[in-house]
Amino acid sequence: MMGNATFIGFGEAGRAFAWPGARAFDRKTDMLAERGAMLAAYADAGVRGEDDAATALAGAGVVLSLVTADQAVAASRSYAPMLESGALWLDMNSVAPASKADAAALIEAVGGRYVDVAVMAPVLPQRRNVPLLVSGPHAADAAEVLQALGFANVSIAGDAIGQASAIKMIRSVMVKGLEALSAECAMAASRAGVLDAVTASLDASWKPQGWAERFDYNLDRMMAHGLRRAAEMEEVAATLADLGVDPVMTRGTIQRQREIGTLRLSPPAGLTAKLAALETPQFKRTA
Repeated sequence: MMGNATFIGFGEAGRAFAWPGARAFDRKTDMLAERGAMLAAYADAGVRGEDDAATALAGAGVVLSLVTADQAVAASRSYAPMLESGALWLDMNSVAPASKADAAALIEAVGGRYVDVAVMAPVLPQRRNVPLLVSGPHAADAAEVLQALGFANVSIAGDAIGQASAIKMIRSVMVKGLEALSAECAMAASRAGVLDAVTASLDASWKPQGWAERFDYNLDRMMAHGLRRAAEMEEVAATLADLGVDPVMTRGTIQRQREIGTLRLSPPAGLTAKLAALETPQFKRTA
């Protein structure tokens, strides 16, 4: 099994997952300036690097697609005609569910078996211990194959293409959003000379709680006080601008607080009820 697998794309993720005996093709091999580095990467990982995709895919029962996000659908389109009938195409790229669906149609049209795979944490240092979510009609087969290839943390998200990637994409709203918010806050605090005080204040007020409880509380505050909070955040944006920090994330906060505050809702009890209350034509137009 391990020698019957091919990596399409051999960047950081491919190199982190690779094992001796696998085959690999990366289109950078065709670029004179990149060829030496790619050949060295193949050698370091112990994989058999090929000069063309057709050779790399010949006889492959499992293909791990690990290209850049903007090339995920293009890779499926380019290499689908080279696939063996019944080959598993494991699309491990970080792209939207709609992009996964487009790629799946291309693979399935030629008799391949497409699987939506979401890589749920940085590949280093965990390598093949990184958590994976798989979804689609062939998810069970893919989970078994991935485990046989040494991936130790594989879970099935569902039987529809896009379920695994939807979890990853929507989760990123919070994970990457908090990163950006943290950067904006820390830069402003540092320039104002109040970094220690701000971090201490956050430590004191940030109580531990589950995310469902946190979502519920945050929506309660926005429904009850969104307009006032938007006005306050306008002053926050002015503060950051005066410090020379572009308030990119803060402007988004102003917009979202104002959108929800404008609805003038009396916050219903529970997260589900609050989310249902936001499913209004008015909010859908502004959101």
